[in-house]
Amino acid sequence: MIVIDAHLDLAWNALNWNRDLTLSVAEIRQHEAGMKNPRRGSNTVSLPELRKAEVAISLATLLARASGLGESGLDYSSREIACAMARGQLAWYRILERQGQLRMLRDWLAIAAHLAEWKKSRDSCPLGFILSMEGADPILSPRDVGDWWNDGLRVVGLSHYGPSAYAHGTGAQGGLTAVGVEMLRAMEEAGMILDVTHLSEESFWQAVERFRGRVLASHNNCRALVPGYRQFSDEQICCLLERDGVIGVTFDSWMLYPGYVPLEIASATSPRTPNSVVTLEAVIRQIDYICQLAGNARHAAIGSDLDGGFGREQSPSDLDTIADLQKVPPLLRARGYAEPDIEAIMHGNWLRFFQQTLAPKQ
Repeated sequence: MIVIDAHLDLAWNALNWNRDLTLSVAEIRQHEAGMKNPRRGSNTVSLPELRKAEVAISLATLLARASGLGESGLDYSSREIACAMARGQLAWYRILERQGQLRMLRDWLAIAAHLAEWKKSRDSCPLGFILSMEGADPILSPRDVGDWWNDGLRVVGLSHYGPSAYAHGTGAQGGLTAVGVEMLRAMEEAGMILDVTHLSEESFWQAVERFRGRVLASHNNCRALVPGYRQFSDEQICCLLERDGVIGVTFDSWMLYPGYVPLEIASATSPRTPNSVVTLEAVIRQIDYICQLAGNARHAAIGSDLDGGFGREQSPSDLDTIADLQKVPPLLRARGYAEPDIEAIMHGNWLRFFQQTLAPKQ
């Protein structure tokens, strides 16, 4: 079944982790075997594996922040450096596009044409992607939004972890900045889509109040099932439902299992939670919760975030590579979901959303 995955850090993996994503997952794992970083050698994503997964389209990110958190490979000492890093990631997408391996999709006509080609010749069709930005620090000023739009950027999250120039993100306390309000105006005028995934609670509510354009959550789960600041409350989910938004459920075990202790905060007194406690059934529970809250299957979708700084060690134990996204439809059938609803969750809801948001203006 065709899949649209709303969150993959492809360029970040290629440049910051020095991964050749044109290789198979097995080849990348072999290349990284023996590296000291415990997350190495456990990747789940590559371009050949995306084809096996039938991921016809993904939201592929630009990710470089200047939050001050100091996390290696993510944080830079100035926004100018973060901008340069994001530009480098964009260059990687363009190189693979020239090679015929990827295809940037800028509007609905391109999306529809791409899908038609994919259905006829998926073995040779490039992998399609819509360009998104996870944390807007690389956009140095609201005045630059038009330039980024012309470069193909269509979806922007104002923040990632910690504070950004425009808003407070995951783990930070606070709302939008003054220039963040200006940024929302510039995005709305350009036709950009706002990704609310990583906004702090205060920033979330301020953003949805001020931004009258379309909103989505590329990769987020439900706080009612897994308590914590990274997940959405029912009130936030209902806000997105009212805005006809779509929520991509993520496959990070930390967001699928209450009290999960990830590798980076594990200690002798609080050992890391083994991924054996999490299976794809936890993903299905998240999808089902959104559907039950909505009263339909029009707003839940896939936003896997696989290889988003973790690998198999922090993914559901019955997922080896991203190709195992194809295990989701049978699990939904076992829950009693009808075929049209399964197709909506796997790709149809994102298609409807982007048809509405990226159609040519009359």
